[in-house]
Formats: sequence, C-alpha cells, structure tokens
Amino acid sequence: MDLSNLSPAEGATQKKKRLGRGVGSGRGGHSSTRGTKGQSSRSGSKNRPLWFEGGQMPLHRRLPKFGFNNPFPTEYSIINIERIARLLGEGVLSADAPITPDVLEDAGAVRSAERVKILGEGEIDVSIDVQAHAFSSAAKRKIEDAGGTTALVA
Repeated sequence: MDLSNLSPAEGATQKKKRLGRGVGSGRGGHSSTRGTKGQSSRSGSKNRPLWFEGGQMPLHRRLPKFGFNNPFPTEYSIINIERIARLLGEGVLSADAPITPDVLEDAGAVRSAERVKILGEGEIDVSIDVQAHAFSSAAKRKIEDAGGTTALVA
C-alpha cells in the first residue's frame, strides 16, 4: 500500500450541489435557494459594511450634531512652572541665562520648540527670564512675583 492507493471511506464525501443550474439540479430552479425578491436575494448582498442598517437612517445621522471642531487648532507644547523650578534645582537649566523654547527643548522639557506655552501649576521662588510663545495669566503673575520677567516670542 502506498499514497497513490489512498481514498476516503465509502460515503464519506459527497458532490457539492450546484446552485442556479435549473429546476433539475434539485436546488431551486429560478431563485437558487435565496427566496424571492429583496436585498438578500441579489448578488453582492453579503458585502455590506458592518454599520449598515438595512436602509434605515444610520445612527450617525440620527444623533444630533453639536459643538465646533476647529480644523486648524493652535497646538502648544506646554510646561508648568513647577517643572521649570525642578529643572533649575537639578541644574539642568540656569537662572542666569534666559529660558527660551530652544533651551527647554534641549533640556527635554518640551517635545517641540515650535510653539511653547508656560502654565502656572506649582510655585517658583527664583528670579528667571522666560521667553515663550504664550503664558497663562497665573504663570505670568507667579514669574513676575518672584522677580523674573516674561517675554513673548514671535
């Protein structure tokens, strides 16, 4: 006995019934077991997207729209005063030189120096000169209360 003599057991396999081959095929002459009319009887009816609701108004169109989504937002790299104070204490930043967006990027404090905003979380007691694209009112007040200066970068 070898591989060329192997075959399935008697009755283990059956020929596939072919659809749409006339009344004598035993599988629906004109409708091919799909029933009569309607979307499911047409070709391509199984290729619907998962969110398709059978012609009913889709959920995303039934829900109310609200708000405004700005397509061109001004995105800032933000840093808090608390972080600047900690970097000054660790010696990463110097209080003698002005703190600019490029200095903050080199120190790893912000991802990009393109647009930097200073926020007022935390406290600072060192007089520093900070230059950034934007300041929160709290950050500006705290830096100036500590004897420092703030300047906007264009």
